[in-house]
Amino acid sequence: MDSVLAGYAAMRRSSKHSDCSDHDDVNIAAMIVTLAAAIERFAPPASPYRDLQDTTLKKWGPEHSHALAPLAGILTALRTDVAAGRLASVVELLHADLFGDFLDMAQHLLDEGYKDPAAVLAGGVLEEHLRKLCGKHSLSVVSAPRPVKADTMNAELASVSAYSKSDQKSVTAWLGLRNDAAHGKYGAYAPEQVAILIHAVRDFITRIPA
Repeated sequence: MDSVLAGYAAMRRSSKHSDCSDHDDVNIAAMIVTLAAAIERFAPPASPYRDLQDTTLKKWGPEHSHALAPLAGILTALRTDVAAGRLASVVELLHADLFGDFLDMAQHLLDEGYKDPAAVLAGGVLEEHLRKLCGKHSLSVVSAPRPVKADTMNAELASVSAYSKSDQKSVTAWLGLRNDAAHGKYGAYAPEQVAILIHAVRDFITRIPA
């Protein structure tokens, strides 16, 4: 967002008019698309930022210089709110997207017959999600000189009602399968159980975002 806004500011400085109308149509259209794309990428769905962006583009179109300042204003407001921590849901969405990519990789490994690395990868996503949840609920993830164990994080998160006791029991079972895979106990679980693990972890991080 900072990079996009810096590009707009540079365009303003090089222009004789406040609406940058002395720039050629290609540069104006390119900046409008860049501003709109940044808003689309970082603004939560169904938020005022996207609504105002849609209104601006409908009013002026994707090539009119009058659209530049409103779009830059929307992106500036969005950037300020993100920096101030007023859009925690944006962080949650980014985490969900990132973890979803790793779970897709785990599913691909499983589909190719590699159940053991698939289990380790899905379990790694689960543990990292627990770590992010601890941060969200102001729980320490370090117990000097070592990081807090996943089972400990699971218990502490349930104790502060980050999720239910039923979820805690499920997480314990998922971590057990991950530990079997990580410690070479490959006969302790079947491919079908890894498939269930991947699906369950995906559901868990969707229901309980971090």
